[in-house]
Amino acid sequence: MPHTCRDTISSQVIYSVFVRNHTQEGTFRALEGDLGRIRSLGADWVWLMPIHPIGEVSRKGTLGSPYAIRDYRAVNPEYGDLDDLRHLVNAIHQAGMRCMIDVVYNHTSPDSVLFEEHPGFFWHTATGKPGNHVGDWTDIIDLDYNVGALWDYQVETLCSWARIVDGFRCDVASFVPVDFWRRARAEVERVHPGFVWLAETVHRSFAQAARARGMYCARDSEMFDAFDIEYSYDVQEAFDDYLDGKATLAHILDLLDYQDFVFPEGANKMRYLENHDLPRIASRLGGHSLGNLTALAFVLKGTTLLYAGQELCATHQPSLFDKDPIDWEAKDDISGLLALLARIKHETLAGLETQTLSAEKDVAVVGRGRVGDQHPSVVAVLSLTGEAAEVKVSLPDGRYRDLVSGGRAEVSDGVVRSAGEPLILQAQP
Repeated sequence: MPHTCRDTISSQVIYSVFVRNHTQEGTFRALEGDLGRIRSLGADWVWLMPIHPIGEVSRKGTLGSPYAIRDYRAVNPEYGDLDDLRHLVNAIHQAGMRCMIDVVYNHTSPDSVLFEEHPGFFWHTATGKPGNHVGDWTDIIDLDYNVGALWDYQVETLCSWARIVDGFRCDVASFVPVDFWRRARAEVERVHPGFVWLAETVHRSFAQAARARGMYCARDSEMFDAFDIEYSYDVQEAFDDYLDGKATLAHILDLLDYQDFVFPEGANKMRYLENHDLPRIASRLGGHSLGNLTALAFVLKGTTLLYAGQELCATHQPSLFDKDPIDWEAKDDISGLLALLARIKHETLAGLETQTLSAEKDVAVVGRGRVGDQHPSVVAVLSLTGEAAEVKVSLPDGRYRDLVSGGRAEVSDGVVRSAGEPLILQAQP
């Protein structure tokens, strides 16, 4: 399993940007003006969704999906040129962050440069035509990793981009052979030591359906052989059920605890409430507390992901296929809370290897500590419905600092009272 800065990465925050929709201009240069604000949220990384030219054949919408890539080795001219990208990456570095770009290696657009030059690199249907395994992905055709020469081309491309950026987020990485990712990681590491790899693994139901159709789909446990961070789609459907009132909080926490049990030591499952493929969390709260849900995404073990616009409680999910800029004039703003939670993650939770989870109805209790300690160093009490409650915690009786409010909370007879706002107790007086 990779060891690249593993502990450091798990206490960091990634901020996801779709260049087209982040600003009215939709360019690399325009994005530079927002880097200071992004950094102020506590972001350590800027993840740029695909930066490459988009195919025109079978295009969805007016501008097409950035995940239907026409040329892996070029930059989307709508965003700028290669010099503009280099300038942006340098500005990200100067702002104190690192840059990650999207790698979409399961498929290309039907009119891709790769298909034009190497049609044998692609999977073909029984009719002999190029196609894809996922029917509603009508704007792409699948690559065929049984072809050895494809591996050489793809790795060479990755090494080229690794000379510019610091990490890759790999789209539907489970559908590409783990052996390919192992080789790619090793060769990229020689070009850029300490490079970071994030895998978009897939929902359990999606994986089961894919395997039933005979598709290759790696297990999440296998993916950690090549990746530093993985999506938490293995528990996503259960979390969705919880928000919809179909599952209990105890069930969700049990699955999170199972992640800690079944995956390799130090495995980093990314924590998020939304991303470009999920509805905005503020649009699906029901009776749940956004502040407490947000705190949960920061105090759990694993790197935290923020999707641009989340800080303004956006409810509109931006289109992937058309110009659909984020409304930066939204009234609700939780930037201060995000910055505070990021600081807690950086300064207090970093290096805390152990995690204990329990639930009392809709109150999650997350303990984070060090191996060998009798009690956790930090205990978060998060009422996910925002209701006041008295909750059992594994701390000795006493008064503890609340890292959120800056005040004190008392534990008496092993019980602490939550007023309904996020409560994160530091065990040291």
